[in-house]
Amino acid sequence: MSWTKHSTPEHEAIAGALTILRCQVGSGVHGTAIAGTDDRDEMGICLEPPDYVIGLRHFDQYVYRTQPEGVRSGPGDLDLTVYSLRKWMRLAVGGNPTVLLPLFVPESEIVSVTDLGRDLRADPGLVLSRQAGHRFLGYLRSQRDRMVDHPQGKRTNRPELIARYGYDTKYAGHMVRLGVQGVELLETGRITLPMPEPWRSLIVGMRQGAHTREEALNLAADLEDRLERLIPVCDLPEHPDMDRVNRWLVAAYRETWASDVPLS
Repeated sequence: MSWTKHSTPEHEAIAGALTILRCQVGSGVHGTAIAGTDDRDEMGICLEPPDYVIGLRHFDQYVYRTQPEGVRSGPGDLDLTVYSLRKWMRLAVGGNPTVLLPLFVPESEIVSVTDLGRDLRADPGLVLSRQAGHRFLGYLRSQRDRMVDHPQGKRTNRPELIARYGYDTKYAGHMVRLGVQGVELLETGRITLPMPEPWRSLIVGMRQGAHTREEALNLAADLEDRLERLIPVCDLPEHPDMDRVNRWLVAAYRETWASDVPLS
């Protein structure tokens, strides 16, 4: 593996010293993977040593990819990102759809977890707010724009899908999935993983060209409308309780650093 600024041995050692949660977050956990085509995406959360938090050294994340940077991942490849707990929390309180997934993955998709990781998973309300609705809506629109604005495969690494189906069906599947999961999160405060039927089969079929581009766009438009209507009226707070978030973070780091776990 070629090293990048996030994949040095130093970053690897920090991520390996105290990862509190690591799990699958890609199409496999959504239940929408296509056999023989998808890689495996995993996410981890770790606590950095004190000198990377209160000193001048810096750690945001560790990245491991089976393929070198710039080379497209293929079947059986692993893409792993391990965030520092502080960076993960910043993204989570902002409602980042992918970053929220470790809170909801089934136990069978967890690679490793500590007591602190279980505490985090036990209380999604610590980070959830209507901001997540805005992020899901934004990500849906981003996937749609990539599909619509680049019909000839520009700025996509999947020209074979466009050649075969007339549009990038993977973007379409992501677009609809984000809408479905965003609506569920706003309505229930949870995300069901893997995706329940009939959505799972619909998205798998969409990725395999069973639905037209227009059908995908119409479905996404309906979900976009539902998200827009749900955001201002759902039961989630407008913003997370940041004082509570900060208290949880400070306690997590203090208790970890006070333990006998080697930190450097």
